[in-house]
Amino acid sequence: MKIALVGLPLTGKTTIFSLLTGAGPGSGAGAGAGGGGTRGGFGGQSEARVGVAKVPDPRLDFLSGLYHPAKTTPAKIDFVDFPPFAGPGASSAAARSGGRTGGGANSGASWLATLRTVDAIVMVARAFRSPNVPPPADTIDPLRDLNAVASEMILADMVVAETRLEKAPLARQRGQMSEQEFSGLSKAKAALEAERLVASAGLTAEETHALRGYAFLTAKPWLVAVNLDEDQLLAGTYDGKDGVTAFAAEKGLPVVEFCGKIEAEMTELPPEERAAFMADYGLAQSGIDRLAQAVYRHLNLISFLTAGEDECRAWTIERGTDAKHAAGKIHSDIEKGFIKAETVSFEVLKELGSMAAVKAGGLLRLEGKDYIVQDGDIINFRFNV
Repeated sequence: MKIALVGLPLTGKTTIFSLLTGAGPGSGAGAGAGGGGTRGGFGGQSEARVGVAKVPDPRLDFLSGLYHPAKTTPAKIDFVDFPPFAGPGASSAAARSGGRTGGGANSGASWLATLRTVDAIVMVARAFRSPNVPPPADTIDPLRDLNAVASEMILADMVVAETRLEKAPLARQRGQMSEQEFSGLSKAKAALEAERLVASAGLTAEETHALRGYAFLTAKPWLVAVNLDEDQLLAGTYDGKDGVTAFAAEKGLPVVEFCGKIEAEMTELPPEERAAFMADYGLAQSGIDRLAQAVYRHLNLISFLTAGEDECRAWTIERGTDAKHAAGKIHSDIEKGFIKAETVSFEVLKELGSMAAVKAGGLLRLEGKDYIVQDGDIINFRFNV
């Protein structure tokens, strides 16, 4: 899974990336209260940065405490910090010009092509105030910024839809465009003209399949991350919050609020001091952890767990995956030679306190290949190759 972080300059987007992935200052992390980002072109940041983020899971922490394994491996997501959007119309202009708009090695059409390869998009909006990091537009308005980024992606998709539909008559005549592709593109164009997302265009399953190669930006899952300052975090609100909430509700997007400055300070503390530090701000969990988990949920992902003295590990699968295909996440030989899945839910193991107690109580289930794996299942696969 690859998740893009996008936004206007000086939103703290790169700070999020650095905190999620543990990237150091060389990656462009941290700049005052907001952190990261530059002005101009598709960002003075010339290319996308890629890093791996761990998905926090208290269940895995419990298993590690129970088994004391040599290794603990959480679920992971790739995050991509994209250069900031340049300004109104830059994306569509780049798409039309073949990459001659904006600055930097990864700008223009190439920048957009790279963005189309991700699985989901996190739009970062700025609410924080800082005299050290003046906003590019001279005023702070998170809803305006979200609309600007959304409009850029809508315009970029519009170029793609219009360009293809212009060639539709000849393509259909030659049998190079199916009816599902044509009707899907027509619906997508109508939605985009109404400033709606392709995701809300009412595509059938067949039309969605026919359009998969276009990788429309507005067909991907979106999330919103709002970067607050310390006072806003303590108050639990900020100027423009109602607008952001309405924007997200209209499009069905999760919203995660965080304070980049506080998150950065938290990483400097020893683990034993972080809980007290978060409690001072009324936080049960860091904003970065909440963002990673929100991405995971919004992509309809779950984790099953394996546990033992060698390793405790969380494995990522899509919700609805059967046991045989889940086994293939560990190794293709386990999938091929699948016999049974010894399974217990995490809640049962936690309540009883040990796998020995689970077995003694007859609560370790033997599931077949068609069993739909549930989030938090602890599984040992029986197989023969």
